[in-house]
Amino acid sequence: IIMIGPVTGIAAFRSFVAERDATGATGRNWLFFGDRNFTTDFLYQTEWQQYEAKGVLTRINLAWSRDAAKKHYVQHELKKEAGELVQWIENGAYVYICGNKDPMSVDVEEAIKDILCEQKNISRDEATLFLEELSSYGRYVKDLY
Repeated sequence: IIMIGPVTGIAAFRSFVAERDATGATGRNWLFFGDRNFTTDFLYQTEWQQYEAKGVLTRINLAWSRDAAKKHYVQHELKKEAGELVQWIENGAYVYICGNKDPMSVDVEEAIKDILCEQKNISRDEATLFLEELSSYGRYVKDLY
């Protein structure tokens, strides 16, 4: 499972991972989270660190948009992990995006399409169709507000 939840979008994944921990669910989990500042906005920080230490959370990528001169967002982390991200998807991973509809979800989806085009050597239209197909199988789900 690949979870992309910038800012308050992370809340849904908190419950999801807690349930997986409580039930002993297996499978890999990868969280992409970002917010403005590490020191003030790392929501549920100790919980995520504990889940990672226990192996419930396989990976976590973080992005802090205001901690450096150049803004760094979740989509930058996605692109940094492009090759492995596509491998996870090709191996059956489900992708969940939760959080603000605009502009976050648009920016994240565009980044995913960029990644698919680059990694799979496909056109933009083919990347869009690929995501639509994943969505039809329930493997690409967006919970946006």
